[in-house]
Amino acid sequence: MSYYSQAANGFLAYKAIWVPLIAWFVAQAGKVIINLIRKKHLDLSLIYSPGGMPSAHSALMTALATTLGLMYGFDSPLFAISLAVAFIVMYDAAGVRRTVGHQSTVLNQMLDELFKGNKEFSQRLGEIIGHTKWEVFVGALLGIAFGLIFSWPW
Repeated sequence: MSYYSQAANGFLAYKAIWVPLIAWFVAQAGKVIINLIRKKHLDLSLIYSPGGMPSAHSALMTALATTLGLMYGFDSPLFAISLAVAFIVMYDAAGVRRTVGHQSTVLNQMLDELFKGNKEFSQRLGEIIGHTKWEVFVGALLGIAFGLIFSWPW
């Protein structure tokens, strides 16, 4: 089925949109469940958290690449572009964004020491911004699994 015939059937008929979104949502919900198991505390704010286990960014991008590969072929330009962007996103999540998270931790500690009790400096920087390589890997596996399950031409 071509892109145009799927698009004509409506937004939700196009797997390259809803499969990655479902993978992203499941990964985000997984953060809440994993935190509940580990810390025995329900923290619904994790549903929109950018860091943690598993990486929703990785899940979304690998689900997209897998879905496009199955729809248009793994030798198509769409798959190649989506795979390249997936690698960039995963590299960024485990590299640059993780480093920013570490820097935020250090800056928060410095502000705590320098401005003890001063309410003007009570706002803290987000510290869980990036991902470990393991979180990225698990997110990528989740995305590939969703792409295969929902896009395989059964």
